[in-house]
Amino acid sequence: MTNSEAADRVLTEVEASRDELLAFTASLIRIPTVNPPGECYRDCAELIGERLNGLGMDVEFVEAQNRPEHTTEYPRVNVIGRLEGMTSRPCIHLNGHFDVVPPGDGWKLDPFGGEVRDGRIYGRGASDMKSGIAAAAFAVEAIRRSGVSLSGSVELSGTVDEESGGYAGVAHLCKAGYLAAERTDYVVIPEPFGPDRICVGHRGVYWFDVIAEGRVAHGSMPHLGRSAISDIGVLLYEIRTKLEPELASRISVMPVVPEEARHPSINVNAVWGGQVSEDQQSPCVADHCVVTFDRRFIPEESLDEVRREVAQVVAALEQEDEGCAFRIEERMSVLPTQAPQDSPLISALS
Repeated sequence: MTNSEAADRVLTEVEASRDELLAFTASLIRIPTVNPPGECYRDCAELIGERLNGLGMDVEFVEAQNRPEHTTEYPRVNVIGRLEGMTSRPCIHLNGHFDVVPPGDGWKLDPFGGEVRDGRIYGRGASDMKSGIAAAAFAVEAIRRSGVSLSGSVELSGTVDEESGGYAGVAHLCKAGYLAAERTDYVVIPEPFGPDRICVGHRGVYWFDVIAEGRVAHGSMPHLGRSAISDIGVLLYEIRTKLEPELASRISVMPVVPEEARHPSINVNAVWGGQVSEDQQSPCVADHCVVTFDRRFIPEESLDEVRREVAQVVAALEQEDEGCAFRIEERMSVLPTQAPQDSPLISALS
């Protein structure tokens, strides 16, 4: 059998599985694996594991022991399946995360309904990325049904916490040796960027908080205090008018789509301070305010440079106004990465 004939057989089986594939995707969407806090992970891992077991894969559930996120109430449970070919190498690993961000408001359909309308499936995770996990599983299923023999092995993992850094998910699998250069030759992550786009790398991530400490006073006497919220406002202005234009001037040589993603960026994820909550009003000058930033950096930048650049902005404000008091607390960081352009996997997918 030629490679072309084998591919035709597999694609025929994919088309024949269309309804079954949609049903499985919908069943994944109906499990509300919202992160934070990490709901229903075990249920979703077990559903994926059941499907992988039906493919003839050796299935293992991997809990993120010793991770602070892994609790009795919200256990971090990953699942991995392995199907041996005629030889164990090369090994290709298909990875997808099944946690989803909160659905938010404004849905016309149930965000966890998995409804199909006009050729589209709707729900939180339909795109990012339960459909990718389902596609990976049915790709393996199509190979099995077509009778095509694999020269190497294939693995498929469903992992947790990608939306919050992945430390209890794919990073835990790496640390535990399930994903390692000694046994894994290629990795494909079927994030739904479209059938004509192959992403060969990603930018780095630096999440951090800047905390402003002010001085409390009664709201009727604001001159006696110092508003931490106002100080954060000055910081945000500096970021917007000075750092953002500088980042926009930098560009990576890595072929990234869309074009805007070739530039480093910084986003304000959240700001909070002053009031304890919406229900508990405080007639006081805010003596505490926190802003969370999401800084994405290109391979041409180093993490140390990114940290230093932020620290310099903060230090400059403190020098200009001795009353300013900021501190920086890091939440997480991920280094940028890029696959070799001459990788056989990239050539095959192209």
